Amino acid sequence: MSARRPSSPAERPHIPVLLAPLLRAVAPVGGVWLDGTFGAGGYARGLLDAGADTVIGVDRDPLAFEMAGDWARDMGDRLVLIAGEFSAMDIHAAEAGYPALDGVVLDLGVSSMQLDWAERGFSFRNDGPLDMRMGQAGLSAEDIVNEAPEALLADILYHYGEERAARRIARSIVAARAEARITRTSELAAIVEKNLPRAKPGQSHPATRSFQAIRIAVNDELGQLAEGLQAAERALKPGGRLAVVTFHSIEDRIVKRFLQDRASTGGGGSRYAPEAAEREPAFELTPRRAIAPDAEELSANPRARSAKLRVARRTDVPASAVPQEVFGLPQLAEIT
Repeated sequence: MSARRPSSPAERPHIPVLLAPLLRAVAPVGGVWLDGTFGAGGYARGLLDAGADTVIGVDRDPLAFEMAGDWARDMGDRLVLIAGEFSAMDIHAAEAGYPALDGVVLDLGVSSMQLDWAERGFSFRNDGPLDMRMGQAGLSAEDIVNEAPEALLADILYHYGEERAARRIARSIVAARAEARITRTSELAAIVEKNLPRAKPGQSHPATRSFQAIRIAVNDELGQLAEGLQAAERALKPGGRLAVVTFHSIEDRIVKRFLQDRASTGGGGSRYAPEAAEREPAFELTPRRAIAPDAEELSANPRARSAKLRVARRTDVPASAVPQEVFGLPQLAEIT
């Protein structure tokens, strides 16, 4: 029997990570904001409660808006919900009648709701079909695990999950699928576990990095992030705020590289794009370093332990194209 989908946040509460420090960092909150990873709406609700006039909620998961509950309906015109990818947030906002935004918030990665729904196939802790598609379209995790060449599987595990045993795990996956198609999350988790030491108390599950890597590949999360950061630069008005919450080093590295490049003046070349022409910065870092959860938040929400928040303020410099080398995205073979 598949897991029953929760009908409201009250059944399975969603706790937005780093919401309080985010609101402090972007205060005073007002105008029009876009929440590009709406989920259950925790950040959108927090922004509305803090003084935002309107929040545009964007999510590519067609089930996400079901989780917002009665509060979303009670917001009326103050909350605009759009099914789509945040990589096109500037287009979504303009089509909704808001061509210039006062703020953008992104909460990256998989949501706690998606992890908790076994039938979505994101979690190794709850057995379910090997799916992992946020938008419920395109190649699934089952397709990649069973059809990608061994070398590509190893590259996915290494570059997207920073898994040191990537080659060994990929080899075991190929051997297992030769016997029978791998269709369940529990089957993949068991294959990964056989190739890694048992986790010690306090350590993450051995399959964590592999599941992360395959999920990123399924949803093109790093490509979406690079495009989304550029879309945010185009959509934000001067003085607008960009706030991004990340949960692993790969995401955070991309956000950090982008913001450092866009906050630099170029000249002899930015840190990541040599021979860049001298320019005025498109963002100001506010603060300059990432914000981490405090002890109180970690106690209330253990899922916040790896989270980082980066905030920047948009200047009045026109948006411009960002060289792809700025993001440092892994160059993997195309998954077909």
